[in-house]
Amino acid sequence: MKKVVHLRPKSAHESAQEPPAPAREAFWAPAPCAAPRSLVVLGATGSIGRSTAEVVKGASGAFTVSAVAGGRDAAALARTAVELGAAFAAVADPAAYRDLKAALAGTGVEAAAGPEAVVEAALRPADIVVGAIVGTAGVAPTFAALQAGRTVALANKECLVCAGPAFMKQAAASGTRLLPVDSEHNAVFQAMGEADLAAVEMITLTASGGPFRAWSFEAIAAATPEQALAHPNWSMGPKITVDCAGLMNKGLEVIEAHYIFGIEPERLDVLVHPQSVVHGLVAFTDGSVSAGLAAPDMKVPIAHCLAFPARLKTKARRLDLAGVGQLTFERPDFARFPALRVALDALRAGRGLPTVLNAANEIAVAAFLERRISFHEIARLVEEACDGALGDGVAREPETVAEALEIDRAVRERTSARLPQGAAAS
Repeated sequence: MKKVVHLRPKSAHESAQEPPAPAREAFWAPAPCAAPRSLVVLGATGSIGRSTAEVVKGASGAFTVSAVAGGRDAAALARTAVELGAAFAAVADPAAYRDLKAALAGTGVEAAAGPEAVVEAALRPADIVVGAIVGTAGVAPTFAALQAGRTVALANKECLVCAGPAFMKQAAASGTRLLPVDSEHNAVFQAMGEADLAAVEMITLTASGGPFRAWSFEAIAAATPEQALAHPNWSMGPKITVDCAGLMNKGLEVIEAHYIFGIEPERLDVLVHPQSVVHGLVAFTDGSVSAGLAAPDMKVPIAHCLAFPARLKTKARRLDLAGVGQLTFERPDFARFPALRVALDALRAGRGLPTVLNAANEIAVAAFLERRISFHEIARLVEEACDGALGDGVAREPETVAEALEIDRAVRERTSARLPQGAAAS
């Protein structure tokens, strides 16, 4: 993006001296590990939701589940609700209600449909709400859980990218915690311990480099959806997998880290680490470095968040360093992976640009998966959306979730209009 070079101005929730971390205490303070803990799982049919179910089922009665919610796969949601003993199941797509109700007939599980029903699921009594709905669709229900004072195990990075200031302010006001489920943020969380943020010199998130790490610029530009979805280390949904292929996902994670750890962009870094063993590093002012290591298995950070501050015994893959053999690191190549540069520029420029970035990216990724645009047009469309929003004032910093979602709506419409003839919005 042109012109995006200055640091963002302080927002109302930030002091003149401190980075935007009103919820650090709420995020950090340990809580007693009472068993069984009650859970709500938002995004129960996605990859994080399925891994959460595995952790819960393997935890020998440590958890109960009061509600589950999913997008449109009624059959999978019904199976999960029954397996986990949930009392309430909500599907976001109203058209899937009949299928969900039929699948749950005779089980005693209450069925509901529509966005309001997903919010209702988020508000069911629970100690922890797992926020794993992909994309902006997860913002409203996850925020509702925070408003209700629930601890949120956050796997939806778009919540903070789209509406970070509002989320962190609400977490502080509610006196609750945001526990990071993303493997990178969870690794940093564990590596940092209870250290004061002033003692942290740098937080580094690692990226595998995805399927295109060693590809040429020309090869990446011509990549197909099938090639972008062939991640070498992780099994994830299509949107996040495409984001990983272009390193946009790492940019979104840096923005998320800025909010959840309350740390300035200058103290955030990215390294490409193909083995996906070291997920995050914390360098301290005394020269020491702590790292969070684990096999690439999402059950590890999920279990950590669900039991925090205790530890669960899980069947997650164990790390065999001798088997891995070597750990390598390299700097990201912004020329071949421009999406990461665009995301970091948006963070440094601040205001509402992270919100704009997220909305435009969701539209562009959907268009790529539908073969309407090429892979490198994802970053181009997102950068154009950010430049346009800077020029006409759309990139104002949203103070509330409602303002963030209004910016999101406007940017989606604008980005959709820039797609090739005949392309429809996702």
